[in-house]
Amino acid sequence: MEPPVAVWYAVLVTGILASLATVWVLSRPGGRWGHVARQRLALGLPWGTLVAVAAVAAFYLLVQDGITDPRDPVVIPFRAWGYFYPTGMLTAGFAHASLGHVTGNLLATLVFGSLAEYAWSHYPRTRGSTTFSSLRTNPFARIAAWAVGVFVVGVLTALFALGPVVGFSGVVFAFIGFGIVRFPLATVAALLLSSVVRLVYNAIRVPAVTPQARETFVRPGWADVAIQGHALGFFIGIAVALTLVHRRGIRPNPAHVWLAVLVFAVDRGLWAVYTIEGSETFRLYRALGTALVFVLAALIAAGAASTTRDLIARIDLSRREAAYGLVLASLFAIALVAVPFNLFVIDDPTTGLEDADPVEVGDYTVFYAEDVENQYIPAVPVPGEDEDARVNASGVIVVSEQRNIWWQEVSASRLASRQNVTIRLGGVSWSEDVHASRTTWNVAGGESAYNVRLGTDERWADRPVVFRSDPATADAIIDGRNTTIEPVDDEFRIVVTRDNETLGEASMPADNASVTVGGLTYLREDRDIFVERDDTRVRVAQRAR
Repeated sequence: MEPPVAVWYAVLVTGILASLATVWVLSRPGGRWGHVARQRLALGLPWGTLVAVAAVAAFYLLVQDGITDPRDPVVIPFRAWGYFYPTGMLTAGFAHASLGHVTGNLLATLVFGSLAEYAWSHYPRTRGSTTFSSLRTNPFARIAAWAVGVFVVGVLTALFALGPVVGFSGVVFAFIGFGIVRFPLATVAALLLSSVVRLVYNAIRVPAVTPQARETFVRPGWADVAIQGHALGFFIGIAVALTLVHRRGIRPNPAHVWLAVLVFAVDRGLWAVYTIEGSETFRLYRALGTALVFVLAALIAAGAASTTRDLIARIDLSRREAAYGLVLASLFAIALVAVPFNLFVIDDPTTGLEDADPVEVGDYTVFYAEDVENQYIPAVPVPGEDEDARVNASGVIVVSEQRNIWWQEVSASRLASRQNVTIRLGGVSWSEDVHASRTTWNVAGGESAYNVRLGTDERWADRPVVFRSDPATADAIIDGRNTTIEPVDDEFRIVVTRDNETLGEASMPADNASVTVGGLTYLREDRDIFVERDDTRVRVAQRAR
């Protein structure tokens, strides 16, 4: 018998409180840990990081309407669709796609942001300087500067991110880059701590789970991660931290920095260099990515440990200038690669609408189509770019000329797996949902017949059918007769043929009912359709869950 959820919570809370009580004894007011924190942070707290966490959470709950449905916020209007849609470019760095997404980033912000703010310090670190002697040494000004810096990095990671990204993770990676240069081993420890925090969060969210094997639609984990945006934030944090340690005369241990960069880059997937080759096809360059990770570790270690000694005396180039220049060059290269993509425009917003029955919501048009040419094209022709090499789209597509959007929001494969999805549309002050559902009959032999309904009505039956697949014929042949499932209007029909001649057709029977078509009897039992003839009984179709 499964214990009540309250029992699991009691076990979890008891274990955590016992551990925290031990830590509190070690770090109680006047203890070593509390004293160390108060040396750099006002009242021992990372106020700038806490302000950032509160601001991002408020944006999710209020602007993205996460307060209405925490698991499914409004996301589309806040993505970085390109420079022709400033609203998205300014908000993408602070918006999130789901409750898990925002929770993960905020927990990581608390861990890594606090460490980075500790390295920054609310109090002056220069020998001989005193608190409140100037604006630069004023703790309140330094806290405000940190918060403003976080906002600036959030905007930059959206402005120069590759694709319609969304999320605060670019800033989180900047925190980590900053911490790795200043406190490399502590950052690695924080990386492990973040895994502990995620474990606790998941234990609170789902204390006990009984997973079952089932079919599902899964993309490679790295294909859903904005690797370029993460690398951009990481290099911003590295560049700022190098400036800080050089100004303060600090020289981190290069071996520690090298190890910390390597461990972090491998753990957080910065090695996942990939390209998109189709609607749901990707190519991962694992060897190239692994090599780049090792080069990255060496580059940052060299930058952190570099000195002002001459590297090339005749051009007055120091080792520090060379290393810092390479870091900045890498940062600019990562940022500039996104600029052409962010200048994309919509070629023809009506593509795919010819035979579709679209849903209009505000300035959005939502429709379902399969194998239509993606309409995002460069605003300025790219030399050597093959204009015919576009990736086709299949699924629920969202179009808005006003927001420069032509996007496959839900792929056909994902809709086939989930059967029902909700697309939340809107703007800064409004939202409305569009629901898409797919009804699928899988016939014996592997083919499928399906239709797709799309509309704003919550009830499945109230939404019109906007797409019908081709008929699907079962491999099973009974008494020389073929069975075909065909989407017709709002329903499915059974068609019986022999030698390309139609012997009869009828609507799909209701559950536990039967129908005779073309000399064959079809019986429906729950999701299964069986055909009977004399003493023969064969399953010819099954409705997908």
